[in-house]
Amino acid sequence: MTTENQNSSISYAHELNEAQLEAVNTVQGPILVIAGAGSGKTRTLVYRLVHLVEQGISPENILLLTFTRKAAQEMIGRAAGLLGDSCRRVMGGTFHAVANLLLRRYGHYVGYAPNFTILDRADAEGIVNLIKSSLGVSGAGKRFPSKRVILNIISGSVNKSLPFDELIHSQYFHLIEFMDDLRRIRDHYHQFKKDHGLMDYDDLLVHFHTVLAENEEVRREISSRFRYVMVDEYQDTNHIQAAIIRLIASEHDNVMVVGDDSQSIYSFRGADFRNIMDFPKIFLGTKMVRLEQNYRSSREILEATNAIIAQAEEKYTKNLFSTISGGEKPMLYGARDEGEQARYVTKKIIERHEKGIPYHEMAVLFRSGFHSYKLELELASRKIKFEKRGGLKLTESAHIKDVLSFLRLVSNDSDSLSWNRVLLQLPKVGPKTAQKIVADLRTSDNPLEALKKYPAAPAWRNHFKELLDMIFDLRKKSTPLSQFERIMEYYQPVFERLYHDDFPSRTRDLEQLKAIIGDYSDLQAFLNDTALDPPSASVDVFADPQQDTLVLSTVHSAKGLEWDTVFVIHLADGKFPSSHAAAFPEQLEEERRLLYVAATRAKSRLIFSYPRESIAPDRTRHFCYLTPFLATLPSGLLCPVKKRGGWNFADNSFSTGEDEFEKIGSSSPDEPEKTVSSGEKIISTKFLSPGMQVRHGFFGCGSVKKIKGDKTVDVFFPRHGLKTLRLDYAKLESC
Repeated sequence: MTTENQNSSISYAHELNEAQLEAVNTVQGPILVIAGAGSGKTRTLVYRLVHLVEQGISPENILLLTFTRKAAQEMIGRAAGLLGDSCRRVMGGTFHAVANLLLRRYGHYVGYAPNFTILDRADAEGIVNLIKSSLGVSGAGKRFPSKRVILNIISGSVNKSLPFDELIHSQYFHLIEFMDDLRRIRDHYHQFKKDHGLMDYDDLLVHFHTVLAENEEVRREISSRFRYVMVDEYQDTNHIQAAIIRLIASEHDNVMVVGDDSQSIYSFRGADFRNIMDFPKIFLGTKMVRLEQNYRSSREILEATNAIIAQAEEKYTKNLFSTISGGEKPMLYGARDEGEQARYVTKKIIERHEKGIPYHEMAVLFRSGFHSYKLELELASRKIKFEKRGGLKLTESAHIKDVLSFLRLVSNDSDSLSWNRVLLQLPKVGPKTAQKIVADLRTSDNPLEALKKYPAAPAWRNHFKELLDMIFDLRKKSTPLSQFERIMEYYQPVFERLYHDDFPSRTRDLEQLKAIIGDYSDLQAFLNDTALDPPSASVDVFADPQQDTLVLSTVHSAKGLEWDTVFVIHLADGKFPSSHAAAFPEQLEEERRLLYVAATRAKSRLIFSYPRESIAPDRTRHFCYLTPFLATLPSGLLCPVKKRGGWNFADNSFSTGEDEFEKIGSSSPDEPEKTVSSGEKIISTKFLSPGMQVRHGFFGCGSVKKIKGDKTVDVFFPRHGLKTLRLDYAKLESC
């Protein structure tokens, strides 16, 4: 159903393009908005929220789900600016934040009190390590997996909706011998959390889903409350998040999801590409709207990016267009090696800066963090300031976790993990003593009163009393800021003793934490926000326009951002796409989408580069070929960089001749075919036939079973089974 408010003070037709307007005016029923890169999806969500309220829908009946708290706040703030503060009554936030709020009310259905504590990653790893030690598990002479790996497996099973054993067999097969012990750790971990009122991030979604799925009355109540649901970045949802949406919408099907299948790049976090592709099958009668007008990039850049994603095996077909003219074709530079690539990119950055482009309007993107090392050295030598995406969150620092532990005990005095942490700060108190005290607390209905009566040893009795006095004082304080100040009275000497080597530098983090706490009037709200959406470290990891620093970033960290000029480096086959993805079609398709995301960050200038020679860890040199994602593009979309002499781009040979260009684009159909000799790379299935023996770099020798097109073939490998391979990436050779 499409509606329009004739009395609206907002001219939607003037503010939105035709496709955006269609999405905004569709109020009833399921709608899938395929929003291409830079196509104004946030604007569409904001105006639809405003339109719903103008239609007389109560803001309390609207649910807006995003992947960052900042995104939800921005959208609701913009809506309020257009229509008024009533829009601020819309519930907006991340899946985890909304689950947290609702579980405070409905958590008793799964055995949790409203004051449960949310664990961050480091806390969860600490519990796993504690359980691992208490169970006395060992690797039978071999190295047992670390706490990080164990938690990755436990979390991966949840986020990827895979049975625990199946995940280990498919992705951690080298740990199969530890299967029984890993199961024991998993079971004890879940029980530990239950016993102590703790939830990790995954539990928020799991328990919220359980409440919705198993309690019809609650499901109807929540679905009736949120009669209009909007979801941003739907391509990044995992299976359980999609299931939660289906349950919340069970009473009405009024769901609008916005996303771009071409930007689905987070499968390693559990994001499921199938969610956006299968949405019309799950919500029958779905209306689809495509946002194809791009407001970011020049026409020339979009021609290339459209061609990159056009080669995708499965997609919602769209063709981005732009009215931005005067741009340049994306450039392609084939450097001799990584050093020359770094020098070339640095030179171009300096040239752009001299033409008036600020450093913070330029970014260098790469597949993996280590791809920028040579460039970092070159930039430093030229005195160019840069900031690399990465680093700890503020709340992951040990001294900040100390302070948060005190605050968590105010909210939940049964939080054993926090008790253990603060007790270990006491002089003369070791792990065994701390665990004994915590064990006694578990049997008490009033942990604080039990601690007052605990027979502390003379060596640490006074310190123990100071700790308890501080905890009791915190309960008398009315604001989080006053609680923080009381904590620091107690903690300052402890802090200086524990971190005597560098406590002055850590003090800046405590000052930042104080500033953050000062914005809160409710302690639980502060604890929820710091657990669900941690603030950045004291030195931010992204470019500050005031400092005018260049941005270096992995593509995954750059999604959603934009710059005037973007360099994408290390575009060599085996680097991008990663060599690990070569044998797995689904992973290769995600790598293609990753390059598409990188390229669509550029507004006016896009430069691709790759080294044609690299040095392996054993110091041997290897030739590199241009990524097939670019090598197979139609001719004329990219502008090759002219070189005089040096390396020949097409065949990696050295020349001293005149200027040369790289040969880019698909081969001419009139080129004569050639036969394949033993050991030669097979580039087309024209050279294959069923039963033929071929060799793969990882799987070894196998037999061709089925030819599925010009580039795709099924091959059976005795040790690995049947594999579907794409010849652009698989690098098959004849035996």
